[in-house]
Amino acid sequence: MQSQRLAKLYWQSGIGLNGGAARQQIDAGIGDVDAEFARLSRQARKSSIQRTYARSEGLWQEMRASLKKAPDSASAERVGQLADELMTHAGKLAMLIEGESETPVGRLLDLSSRLNMLSQRLARLYLQAYDGKLTQGVSVDIEQARKEFASGLRELDAARENSQASREAIGLARNQWIFFESAIAELGKAERRESRSAQHVASSSERIAQVLEQASLQYARDYADGLGNGR
Repeated sequence: MQSQRLAKLYWQSGIGLNGGAARQQIDAGIGDVDAEFARLSRQARKSSIQRTYARSEGLWQEMRASLKKAPDSASAERVGQLADELMTHAGKLAMLIEGESETPVGRLLDLSSRLNMLSQRLARLYLQAYDGKLTQGVSVDIEQARKEFASGLRELDAARENSQASREAIGLARNQWIFFESAIAELGKAERRESRSAQHVASSSERIAQVLEQASLQYARDYADGLGNGR
């Protein structure tokens, strides 16, 4: 999720959309990812995980260096490429770590985490398109991510296992998604640069990241409580 979020913020900074705030968020996000890799470093001692961890960490170091540079079109595209590669390898790393664990992560925790990543990737792709890079490939990626996010959010919202706290967080995400999806529908229309669509994407994607993180933490707590009650 952070790989996609940082790529989104980098593109946002490059087109001057709340550029100062985006730069501050990038710096804070870099610190968060550094801390996560440090926390995961103990997993790297395991032979089954070592190679994927090393590849993920190497991609992060390259992306980290790129994020420190002043953004332009070429650097933003490179950051996006690195974000996609890191997303893939971090996903593999998560599966390997989960496979080594004695207790599997819950289905809803998996889904909420993936939706969080998709929201950030979708926002990054939107900003690429908004900045004049609306290629056929980007259009296809946007539509695929939009459909998967909308379907996953419905599944999450309807889950019987939701507690009151997780249901409230999902409701907030659903409200933000209304603005987000409306902005996507405006892509390619005349006068879109005079609209507030890009601003809605920037702000709603950040809010979605916050509330889906809350939902993920709640699922983790609910799952841990369930294990404890089952003993």
